[in-house]
Amino acid sequence: MLLLTRKLGENIRIGDDVKITIVEVKGNHVKLGIDAPPSVKVHREEIYERIQQENRRAQALQAGGGVSPVAGTGGAGNPASPTSGPSPSSPTSGPSPAPGSGGEPAGGVPDPGQERKP
Repeated sequence: MLLLTRKLGENIRIGDDVKITIVEVKGNHVKLGIDAPPSVKVHREEIYERIQQENRRAQALQAGGGVSPVAGTGGAGNPASPTSGPSPSSPTSGPSPAPGSGGEPAGGVPDPGQERKP
């Protein structure tokens, strides 16, 4: 593991396309700004783990021959969802963020499963 020391406002480059900026330091919290092309997926660790878990679950369902409806969750013609909530990689219900709003719904509270871009 490479360890780097940076001060507020300083940057770290990863390859030619990714730039990480130290935006804020408060106590033991550091706010990072990450500038990366859309093809580079950037997630907090806990979100990445949820995505991996859902991918493994989807692969297991495909290998098992599909999904069957579960009482109270699917109904006729609607297969049950393999998870108990929205997938991190799929849109969630509720208000859509306004363009340029940084991924926050109209109420100003970010979706906990959605990464926020400044």
